[in-house]
Amino acid sequence: MSDVVSERPAAGPQAPVLARLSTLDRFLPVWIIAAMILGLALGRLVPGLDDALSAVEVGSVSLPIALGLLVMMYPVLAKVRYTQLGRVTGDRRLLIASLVLNWVLGPALMFALAWLLLPDQPEFRTGLVIVGLARCIAMVLIWNDLACGDREAAAVLVAINSVFQILAFAALGWFYLQVLPAWLGLPTTSADFSVVAIVVSVLVFLGIPLVAGYLTRTLGERARGRDWYEQRFLPRLGPWALYGLLFTIVLLFALQGDAIVSAPGDVARIALPLLAYFVLMFGGSFLLGRLIGMDYARTTTLSFTAAGNNFELAIAVAIGTFGVTSGQALAGVVGPLIEVPVLVALVYVALWAGRRFFPNDPTVPAPHIAASTASTTSGSTR
Repeated sequence: MSDVVSERPAAGPQAPVLARLSTLDRFLPVWIIAAMILGLALGRLVPGLDDALSAVEVGSVSLPIALGLLVMMYPVLAKVRYTQLGRVTGDRRLLIASLVLNWVLGPALMFALAWLLLPDQPEFRTGLVIVGLARCIAMVLIWNDLACGDREAAAVLVAINSVFQILAFAALGWFYLQVLPAWLGLPTTSADFSVVAIVVSVLVFLGIPLVAGYLTRTLGERARGRDWYEQRFLPRLGPWALYGLLFTIVLLFALQGDAIVSAPGDVARIALPLLAYFVLMFGGSFLLGRLIGMDYARTTTLSFTAAGNNFELAIAVAIGTFGVTSGQALAGVVGPLIEVPVLVALVYVALWAGRRFFPNDPTVPAPHIAASTASTTSGSTR
């Protein structure tokens, strides 16, 4: 990652500086694809690897994956300027739009796509509904950072999603699996969701890195000042977010290699509604942000927090409720396998759309930043 840190530049006709960027920055999509392939190969070629990875779990999520997620999220949360959170909580447009997208439109859209595209697959359908109810509190911070979204806004929206997840997940599950299908004359599904699993997921995957990030910034600035913290410390810490992301991707694909390879038809059928969901949620949210007058950074944050899902929670709930070999669990597993490459692609879409639809917006990253979306994760600040 680049050690050069500067304030995010305004959009302008600047020359590309790919030659100055690190190899990891320049070829991020290549490394992500390579991580997927490596994970699949390890899952197929190393006997017992999936059992070994699943031997120790945190909230029904493999401990190595949990560690990868924590390593991934900590640098991003250490970059948040917590003293600026007040400016985000006062933005009613952003907060109301996010709540409606995440807790009204998102679950409803996934329900509709699951029934339209999987009418003959009740297990897969139920698994997708669970994925739709699990709003993102982890990887969304990476996608938002890569696309140069508003880091402080992302932290606030993720925290709000976490609270709503604890309060509303079980009730919404009951509504979308039993009440709404009954109203529509469709088959219903009985499920008792573990509130403990939901609380553990939120506390582990958001609470730990959030507290660590807050303490790191507070103590670091107090000891050495903001200039040292943002210009010297963050560039060294930043690359670990992408290292954690690549490590997590390898493990995810290693754990599910057999399921993917042995049932490609099922994976393809599950992937179709997921693909439609991610694209529609992102595109609709981006358009909404533009229409209600938000700048590029907050529009991008709104879009990624609405499109992403908490696959850790979805997988934990599906396994705990229906079993590890169930179709519901397979649907939960396919979720991140589709989400990762699609949202990486949407990072580039967001950067392109920012330059096209926000031509005079100072929060739009300059062309040389867009050439390597990982530059912000490397340590650049707002």
